[in-house]
Amino acid sequence: MRCPFCSHQETQVVETREGDEGDVVRRRRRCLSCDKRFTTYERAEIALPAVVKKDGTRAEFEPAKLRASMLLALRKRPVSIEQIDAALARIEEKLLASGAREMPSTKLGELVMRELKRIDKVAYVRFASVYRSFEDVDEFRQLIRDI
Repeated sequence: MRCPFCSHQETQVVETREGDEGDVVRRRRRCLSCDKRFTTYERAEIALPAVVKKDGTRAEFEPAKLRASMLLALRKRPVSIEQIDAALARIEEKLLASGAREMPSTKLGELVMRELKRIDKVAYVRFASVYRSFEDVDEFRQLIRDI
């Protein structure tokens, strides 16, 4: 670690502590050249895959957009915020576990539909009707029969 005061390359770790929630490591360092002390923080970098849209453009994965679309499908449904948060966490876990750098939006949509089907069938049908762009009532009937 380079010293922020004199730019010397060698520093010594004097003390290491874990953050309150265990997600950050705090290190006190001392420069071996100018003897000044400074603090650094270390945290894990989590890289979720980029989303490849139907038109081929790429966008950064945004959990807030995913949450908003799920909340829209779940509007006025008897589903707790805890259930929604758990579903979102399961989706993010699957994205991380995939190890992929990019994910088609269609696959992300399928993950959302799987979670909605699990927690609320009506929300699942709402989301699927928009996601799959149903054109007529027969497509709705088929989806409901599949449930």
